Amino acid sequence: MANEEQKTTHFGFETVAEEEKIGRVRHVFDSVASKYDIMNDVMSMGVHRLWKRFAIETAGVRPGNQVLDLASGTCDLALRFSQIVGPTGKVIASDINGSMLSCGRERMINEGAVGNVEYVLANAESLPFKDNQFDCVTISFGLRNVTHKDVALRSIQRVLKPGGRLLVLEFSKPVVPGLDKVYDAYSFKLLPFMGKVVAQDEDSYRYLAESIRMHPGQDELKQMMIDAGLERCEYFNLSGGIVALHRGYKL
Repeated sequence: MANEEQKTTHFGFETVAEEEKIGRVRHVFDSVASKYDIMNDVMSMGVHRLWKRFAIETAGVRPGNQVLDLASGTCDLALRFSQIVGPTGKVIASDINGSMLSCGRERMINEGAVGNVEYVLANAESLPFKDNQFDCVTISFGLRNVTHKDVALRSIQRVLKPGGRLLVLEFSKPVVPGLDKVYDAYSFKLLPFMGKVVAQDEDSYRYLAESIRMHPGQDELKQMMIDAGLERCEYFNLSGGIVALHRGYKL
């Protein structure tokens, strides 16, 4: 019997076998974990903090809520959510990469967020949580690294409570005329150079630039959220569309 045709996906601009992508993405974030926060500040000139603040404010999280922060990384969002939900709420910081999650856990402990936070190593495509568990799920700069984004969105929809919402903060497509050319020059020339100088890892930051270009645009991602069963889906362009915040509800 002939072998079943191997399924492929993209790793940046490269085509790879689906089963290979997870390992290669893990290697990238193992490599950048220790310098991740520094590089975020350098790459965005600190603006990523404003993007994340807007996401937190838009999430509408309240005391007592149950929050799942996917691709939590160094726990920027999870830390703030833990302060908002208080002792009667819970935040689960989850990531597929153990190195990133360890950095996030260390940061949370240093900041005193220990009583209402759990850490779970998990793949967004097959979340190990019960149905209708969370008031809010967030994924910040992580969805573009997921192989089957449609599967992940359905998995997220399943674990949301009725009335719960998903927020996706992610790089997107510039909407200001002429900005795309400037952004391309920055992404493919300056970004890898900064990765080489600051993090001693040019290749990983070249992949990150490529992964941004392969990620669905604003309207395509909105439709994917609708197809996953989310309703009242909308998005907010930030920094001229370089970043977009998508929001959808489980009704």
